Amino acid sequence: MKKLFSMLLVAILVLGLTACGSKDGEDTSLEYIEDRGKLILGLDDSFPPMGFRDDGDNIVGFDVDLARAVAEKLGVELVLQPIKWTAKEHELQTKNIDCIWNGFSITDERKAQLTLSIPYMENSIAMVVVNGSGIETKEDMAGKRLAVQGGSSAEEALNSDANKAFRESLGEVNGSFKDYVTALMDLETGNSDAVLMDSVVANYMINEAGKDFVVLKDNLVAEKYAIGFRKGEEALADAINDALRELKADGTVAKIATEWFGSDITIIK
Repeated sequence: MKKLFSMLLVAILVLGLTACGSKDGEDTSLEYIEDRGKLILGLDDSFPPMGFRDDGDNIVGFDVDLARAVAEKLGVELVLQPIKWTAKEHELQTKNIDCIWNGFSITDERKAQLTLSIPYMENSIAMVVVNGSGIETKEDMAGKRLAVQGGSSAEEALNSDANKAFRESLGEVNGSFKDYVTALMDLETGNSDAVLMDSVVANYMINEAGKDFVVLKDNLVAEKYAIGFRKGEEALADAINDALRELKADGTVAKIATEWFGSDITIIK
């Protein structure tokens, strides 16, 4: 009898824990956001122009402006939560944040682990070198030093099977950089021969800083940006997708993109 009672108690506890995350097995991710009245966005706050700190220490950027417009559509407050990029998935799973929205590249691994929004911008993983360095292709990097941000899609692309030959041709890979700002500083001092990074970010940072750097056309991979959610949170993803489409249709996306890039380079359909 005691054994039967124990089994029933365990079953009740399991059912109770399951009910905490859903309502009758339904996806309540959108309801969770609406009831709380806020959407917590996780980002690397040193990733211009997508999300970074301005001279007044305010977090600004294209993704920030776009997310704020989406949050307004949803009728909730946008909360910006800077995170350690290498711990972004952990921050999401523990519900410290509700989404990863910061030049977040679509990869096969991320598609398997997370629910992703519709793509909203194209990008490529390319190398930045000092102008006149003599480095123009991947082959020119043989035996040289490459800098990359830890936990980035650039690091993932470098470690992929498709780029194995290129990776093995390098003399040294430094993946300890916490952001691209410090990685580019390493390039400027000559400690690295190239920085592997997002071309969208690279072009913006080079233009803003006025550095004599160039982005190589010989890239490692072409990709697209999306927003990352917890696996199975389709209701929240769908609501944000709908908001993005509405903002594209009414011209809001074009206005935001033009302010940051000079034209609407988004691919929202």
